[in-house]
Amino acid sequence: MLATENLREADRLMTICNACRYCEGLCAVFPAMEMRRTFAAGDLNYLANLCHQCGACYPDCQYSPPHEFAVNVPGAMAKLRNESYAVYAWPGFLSGVFERNGVLVTLVTALSVAGFILGFVAWSDPHALFAGNAGDFYKLMPHNAMVWLFGLVALYCILAFIMSLRAFWRDIGGPQSAAGVSGFFQAVGDTLHLTYLHGGGGGCTSENEGPSPARRIFHHFTFYGFLFCFAATSLATIYHYVFGWHAPYALVSGPVILGTIGGIGLLVGPLGLLMLQAKRDPVLTDTAHRGMNVAFVLMLFLTGVTGLLLLVLRDTAAMGMLLAIHLGFVLGLFLSLPYGKFVHGLYRFLALVKYAGERRHAAFIE
Repeated sequence: MLATENLREADRLMTICNACRYCEGLCAVFPAMEMRRTFAAGDLNYLANLCHQCGACYPDCQYSPPHEFAVNVPGAMAKLRNESYAVYAWPGFLSGVFERNGVLVTLVTALSVAGFILGFVAWSDPHALFAGNAGDFYKLMPHNAMVWLFGLVALYCILAFIMSLRAFWRDIGGPQSAAGVSGFFQAVGDTLHLTYLHGGGGGCTSENEGPSPARRIFHHFTFYGFLFCFAATSLATIYHYVFGWHAPYALVSGPVILGTIGGIGLLVGPLGLLMLQAKRDPVLTDTAHRGMNVAFVLMLFLTGVTGLLLLVLRDTAAMGMLLAIHLGFVLGLFLSLPYGKFVHGLYRFLALVKYAGERRHAAFIE
């Protein structure tokens, strides 16, 4: 017997959907479901993370409420998906963080911001925090100290991701459905294009039963905004260690241009997603874990806003305080990554890799 109520409900719904198959053209979940006759816990967690929660199957389903079968695939998959994050979390004793993620993210962020402000004061003097430093961040916090702090946090996040993804990949039977090189790049393409946020063609069901491309568009802004910010940091690292070019960089330099584009993406995308989430029908979501979703998206938004403000005001007396606040948000975001909504992208990518392998295997048999 399946261990949790969410697993049992997902099993019930997949059994009904497997008999109906009306929604098989909407997304990847239903074709993947049709390759199975029974569903183990790993299968259901795979399908839950393959689901992009576009909501298109809910209004299309003839068995959705008020029908007695009460088929609600988006809502059930959202609950199971959030539950799966805790199941595969590393280290295991931190799995409970997912249950109260919103509160913890807020607390960690507040402490991080306060810590940077106090640290800057202790490192130099109270006046340095409000003095004009010509955009030179390292007068407030030495470069090596910044690298050590964020480097150690990043290494921990990478280790936590590797261990969690390893457990997920094994449980869903990923090694038995290896996609090969072409299948892997198919999953990369589906990820970069956000293929399954099309919702069967018209987009996601958000605030009403009519499909809209808005959710996919705002996801694109958020996703690529994050990637551009990461690229900016990576390029700045190359500038510093390879060429010996030290910050602050000119407004027309590579790191600043990439960071500005990324900051705009993290301004537009998360704000749009928060607006859509506020209007979205609760039946399509996991309301019990709404705090986790809001906390992560809000952290991305605040990181983008403070980063852009820091760029605009870096040559003023406000730079010191803005740097402390921005680094506090970035540190809070980093610390929450392995135990928040960010992990859904990683699990979803592995689910897409597995799906690509299953499709190739099915095509080969035919």
